[in-house]
Amino acid sequence: MEFAFTPEQDALRSEVQNFIKDNVTPEIVQELENTGIRRRGPKTRELYKEISDRGWIGISWPPEYGGQGGSRIDQYIVEEEFARVGITVGGAGSGAPAILAAGTEEQKQEFLPGIIRGEISFALGFTEPQAGADLAGLQCRAVRDGDEYVINGQKMYTTAAHYATHIYLMARTDPDAPRHRGISIFLIPMDTPGITVRPLWTIQNDPPAPLGTTYGDARTNETFFENVRVPASCLLGEENQGWYVGAMGLNLDRVGASRYLISIQRDEDIVNWVKENEIEGYAMREDPTVRDRLADMWIEGQVCRLMTMRSMSIVESDGAFTYEGSAEKVFAPEHGVRTTETIAQMLGPYGQLLNGSEDAIEDGVFAHNLMGAFQSGINHGSVQVMRDQVARRGLGMPRV
Repeated sequence: MEFAFTPEQDALRSEVQNFIKDNVTPEIVQELENTGIRRRGPKTRELYKEISDRGWIGISWPPEYGGQGGSRIDQYIVEEEFARVGITVGGAGSGAPAILAAGTEEQKQEFLPGIIRGEISFALGFTEPQAGADLAGLQCRAVRDGDEYVINGQKMYTTAAHYATHIYLMARTDPDAPRHRGISIFLIPMDTPGITVRPLWTIQNDPPAPLGTTYGDARTNETFFENVRVPASCLLGEENQGWYVGAMGLNLDRVGASRYLISIQRDEDIVNWVKENEIEGYAMREDPTVRDRLADMWIEGQVCRLMTMRSMSIVESDGAFTYEGSAEKVFAPEHGVRTTETIAQMLGPYGQLLNGSEDAIEDGVFAHNLMGAFQSGINHGSVQVMRDQVARRGLGMPRV
């Protein structure tokens, strides 16, 4: 593993930073705040086209599917700089890692170029009312009927389902098989008859969370499937192997700047704020206790970064990538929760004022972070489940 970037990679970072400075205008920032970072308004779509024209989306994806065939480290650099201003250009949450690993040639040709161009986006259809962190307990059914599957059931917290073009759906195809072995994954267009999406408004809805808030979505959804018929070609990977395809895809999906920044960007935000600001004449930057706590947070944040870089180095060199993504998913979110609690203690009552309050700090971003931070230990796999995977895959411990 290399602990430093090459001169070419440093030059790429500078190029991206200069592009952001010149092109991410206040109008685009306002549009992102109005629509949310997952959704693209007209100005944001124009910006994405310019980013795509420079070859900065899908850098490490194969050229035959619209990518550049380049380095994951290069992709990380680009992804990191854009993520800091609320723009996602990587493959996180797109379903692309699983499609690349398990998809048919037809599926790769259909989905990957469209994801890069921004024409295709996925909502994740995993969680159910009775099966949250216990994903193996899902009950949404997909029954084979000739050349089709008929799907019935419900999914919860399908953020983006109200504007995504497709859903990456996990459903049970063999109810008699052991829990982990009777599940399959389907790539389904959201306009398929029988799909109904209903809003679930979050705690970040009123007042709306400012841009830069971790888990600041104002809306998520519940999605219903009633006799939804899809062709068998929607199946990703083999039937009844969806648990393993999904686990592999999620493990790869956790590697990258977007996931890393979810957990450490609040470290950077508070350090930058403390350097320049005071509260009623109190300069926290001069308080040795505060300085020690900030240093502790920063060191932990660098551990998160090194874990991410290790994972990317393993994938880049085609090494065995087994438990590393799960280990990141334990350490980084728990670090994020600790950081959020520390910031709340440091800022006191001012750190509890939400967006729109007259004395809110940084438009209330730290207060909104506090409301959203704890879900980071559950989203995309709970830290308890991840610890189990580290134990079994990384340490070779037996299943209890």
